[in-house]
Formats: sequence, C-alpha cells, structure tokens
Amino acid sequence: MKQKLWTKDFLSICFSSFFIFITFYSLSATLPTFVTDELGGDQQQAGWAMTAFVIAAVIMRPFAGRWLDGSKRRTVLLLSIALFMASMFAYSAVAGFGFLLLLRFVHGLSFGVATTGNGAVAIELVPKERKGEGMGYYTLAMNLAMVLGPFLGLLIVEHSGYNLLFVVFSVLAALGMVLGFVANIPKPRPAPAGAAPAFSKWHWRSFVEPKAIPIAITSMLMAFAYAGILTFVPVYAKEIGMSSVASYYFVVYAVMIVLSRPFTGKLFDKISTHYLVYPTILLYAVGLVVLSAANNPFVFLLSAALIGLGFGTMAPILQTIAVQASPAHRTAMATGTYFIFFDGGVGIGSVVLGSIAA
Repeated sequence: MKQKLWTKDFLSICFSSFFIFITFYSLSATLPTFVTDELGGDQQQAGWAMTAFVIAAVIMRPFAGRWLDGSKRRTVLLLSIALFMASMFAYSAVAGFGFLLLLRFVHGLSFGVATTGNGAVAIELVPKERKGEGMGYYTLAMNLAMVLGPFLGLLIVEHSGYNLLFVVFSVLAALGMVLGFVANIPKPRPAPAGAAPAFSKWHWRSFVEPKAIPIAITSMLMAFAYAGILTFVPVYAKEIGMSSVASYYFVVYAVMIVLSRPFTGKLFDKISTHYLVYPTILLYAVGLVVLSAANNPFVFLLSAALIGLGFGTMAPILQTIAVQASPAHRTAMATGTYFIFFDGGVGIGSVVLGSIAA
C-alpha cells in the first residue's frame, strides 16, 4: 500500500517554509530601494544589506545542523522561526543604516536555522519510497515564493509604500511561525549500534556531513551559475532591449517547475538518479546558452522554460541525494551541509559574475 504523503505535518512544514521564503524574496527585491530612497544610502550600502543576511545564514548552517540533530530539535526550530518573525516586525522601526545592517544579520541567523530545520524535518516526514516526489513538492513552495515574493513586494511598495510592506510580511512571517508550532516535529533518529563514535565538540565533522559534500559541491557549481540569473536577468534584458518581457522571465520559470514537478518527483523514485540528474544538468546548460544568444522575446523566455525545467528539477533532487547519502541520524547535518555549499555558490557567483559583467 502506498504510504500517505500529504499529512497535516508535511503540509504545515511546506507552508511554513513558503511564508519564510516569500518574506525573504520580497525583501531581496525591495530593500535595495529602501536603503537608497528611504535611508539615503548608496548602492554599496544596499549591497551590504543583502550580503549581511547571506553571510549570517551561511555562518549559521553548520551549527544549525548540529543542534537540529540533537535532542532539542523542536525547541531550536521553533525558536529560530520565532526570531525570524520578530526580526520581520522590527523592520518597521528601522531609521538608520546601522540598525538595518544589524537587523539583517540577526534575520539571516534565524533564516539559516529555520530553513535548515524545515528542510530536514520535511525529508523525514516524507515516506521512504516517495522521497523524490515529496521533496519536489516541498521545494515547489520555495520556487513559488521566489516568484510571488518580489512581485507582491514591489506591488505593495509601488502603491502603498514600505510601512505596509513590512506589516504584510510580518503577518506572513507570523503565519510561518504558527504553522511551525502546529506541526509535530519528529525527534532525530538515534545513531545505530556500531556507528562511528561521536566526534569531539569542535571537530569539523561535528558541523559538516562528509558524505553530503560531493553532491553539495555539484549544487554549489549549479548555484554559482544560477546567481547570474537571479542577479542580472533584469539588467541583461535591458541591455538586449527586452525590458518589456523581463518581468515574465521568472513567471515562465515558475510555470515550468509547477507543470513538471509532479512527474519529475515520481520519476526520481522509480528510476536511477543518473537518468534524471544528467539530463536536467544538460537542460540547464542549454538554457544558459540559449539565454546568452537571446535576440527576441520568444528565445529569451524559452531560456526561462529550459532553466526552470533543468535547474528547477535538479535542485530538490540534489538535496535529496545529499540526505540519502548520509547516515539517517545526521539528516539535519546533511541538509545544512547542502545549503552551506548552495548558498556559498550563490554568494560567490554574484560577486564573480558581477565582476565579469562589469
């Protein structure tokens, strides 16, 4: 008998992650102009407001994995989501750049723990024979947030200003916290008899899962390239005279993910991972080449479809492989390791590709 996927707990974690990520992506799109227009800052300060968040999240990942594999998993996860919500409420009180920078760092710390925890819990809630399908749907929440967050954030700023923006997303962050409290968080699995002894408190393997590193490096390289999409598609569209269709780019990307996810997740559970990973990497690469050669709206948006099908399918698969390659009692550590490399790829890619573009 096929085990149930859509349980109350799995749905709660999926929607909790959705509200956390939609808040993150909305601020990613709107804070740069908040810094320049409301605080009187420059582009460099706007960049630091984004960088401080990412640095804090990456710093927190290894500690998060260790704490979330411990006996206080539920407490650590719920405290991190509560801190994420409290940080969101604090944006309404920002009056200077120094306070904003500190707030962004604290917000990033909570984001690093909350997203690592939700990812680890989600994969444990999914039945063993439906891991690919389940994680595909879980990451779909993040994909949709990536599109809806900037759209909703920019729409609110344009018509009502930043005060309403901070109120709306504070409420959404609060919903994320409520759903986290509603879910029954499974306790970490104990180490099996005969497992390798625990490492010393400050040994590097106490913060990183070695067996997740190879596939995490693959995800870092994919994320490095994806950083160019996230950061420079609007600029590139303007450069090639397609500003009018730039806003549809991530919509097409998201639509392809939504249409393909039910099929690709089930395929992952039924066939060898090689038969799914290599074609999606190839699709991703072809999509990037098509983007570089775009000379009309159809080709420009075709690249979004190919990248959505390639990278959008590949990302949850790689995360699932990272966890499956690791010991069952180190699920959170494997999830944290995956995100350390993935986030690092996005961060390094933004800087390096930005320098190349300049």
